[in-house]
Amino acid sequence: MSTALLFPGQGSQFVGMGRDLYEEIPAARQVFDIADELLGWPLTEYCFGRTGDVHEDLRRLTRTEICQPALYTHSAAIMAVFDVAPSLVAGHSVGEYSALHACGVLSFAEGLRLVRLRGELMASAGQDRPGGMAAVLGLDFDRIEAACQNISGNGQVVVCANYNSPDQVVISGDQAAVEQAAVALREAGARRVLLLTVSGAFHSPLMEPARARLAEALSRLSLREPRCPIFLNATGGLSADAAEIRVQVLAQLTSPVRWAQSLQAMPVGVEFFEVGPGRVLSGLVRRTLGRRVRVRALGTAGQLRSVLQTAAT
Repeated sequence: MSTALLFPGQGSQFVGMGRDLYEEIPAARQVFDIADELLGWPLTEYCFGRTGDVHEDLRRLTRTEICQPALYTHSAAIMAVFDVAPSLVAGHSVGEYSALHACGVLSFAEGLRLVRLRGELMASAGQDRPGGMAAVLGLDFDRIEAACQNISGNGQVVVCANYNSPDQVVISGDQAAVEQAAVALREAGARRVLLLTVSGAFHSPLMEPARARLAEALSRLSLREPRCPIFLNATGGLSADAAEIRVQVLAQLTSPVRWAQSLQAMPVGVEFFEVGPGRVLSGLVRRTLGRRVRVRALGTAGQLRSVLQTAAT
């Protein structure tokens, strides 16, 4: 059976993520310790939560420049133990960098430095030009795209940022334009439109100021050919070419995440593993491909041991 490894992005984090991996599995602990050393600040403290105030711990972890390295490190810690040769990989937003590490395009250190820079640049872009995002449920892609196009103009922009499943799209852009689009989409029949608490308008033209420095950092790396194909966010399609991956990983910064399109293009009968905290991607797989599709969460020490034991029998 084909195996697909899926790597989550922002929104999957929670206080305490990775603590059991760190405490129970030496190989995973080593990855977290290396991340602390490379970053020069205690990523583990942000992941595990040590202020004694759950709300403050979550606020700290959710900061874009903290959350992105945290998610990347958590997934890499699991992959240090889960020694499997996947048929294909895919990652949602920053999870794409975890996927690139998993298929050998980036070393752990290379990916961590890129993800750290990406998070810092996106946070800075969000401060320079504040924006918003909203989740739209129960409306088809064409009607959402049309509403965004109708509202964008006169210096304001709103676009589709995440095609998460056939019935869930996230829009992104200037706050006023996002709010105007939310009203229009409710009137157009959306089942629900939920304004999100975010630090910027991710995967929209508002992230353009981050592009130059991320492009420079990517240009200094010699990306390796992937050991297995990767589905790319910006195209929704497969690639096994390092040159194309370099272009599309940069494009992803201001382009929509075509997650539903990627899932729909995957082979029938593939077995999915969600490698990272939470079960957000597991839910999107089932919403896109049906509830009978096999998806296994791989984010805790217990889940990891269970999968490894099953594979050994």
